[in-house]
Amino acid sequence: MNEVELACKVRQHLNGGLRELRTDTSERLAAARHKALARQKSTESQSILVAAGGFFLHSFDNFGAKQLLASLALVVFIVSSTVWVADRRVNELGAIDSALLSNDLPVAAFTDKGFDRWLKSGSSQ
Repeated sequence: MNEVELACKVRQHLNGGLRELRTDTSERLAAARHKALARQKSTESQSILVAAGGFFLHSFDNFGAKQLLASLALVVFIVSSTVWVADRRVNELGAIDSALLSNDLPVAAFTDKGFDRWLKSGSSQ
């Protein structure tokens, strides 16, 4: 027996049970159905931006303390790692500038074709 046949048999059984109900019970069921239909929300068309805003509002309403703490820790980690990487880069550039400005390099090094390679190898150390 497939789903359609099962659904038809269930419907027939329920319809048969309706005939056996007392009239006051069927009237109460009809009144309850009308009351439920009156309370049913009607669908309204809205733009996609309104729906997206509702999603974000609903998502952040249920935001708990643990999620907030985890998000804050993630933001602090990202900011601190970005500052650390930028600081390392500034220090590397400062070391290269210091080596260039000091008298450690012979004048011939500036005209040498391998000078760029020396700069890169000096910054990687």
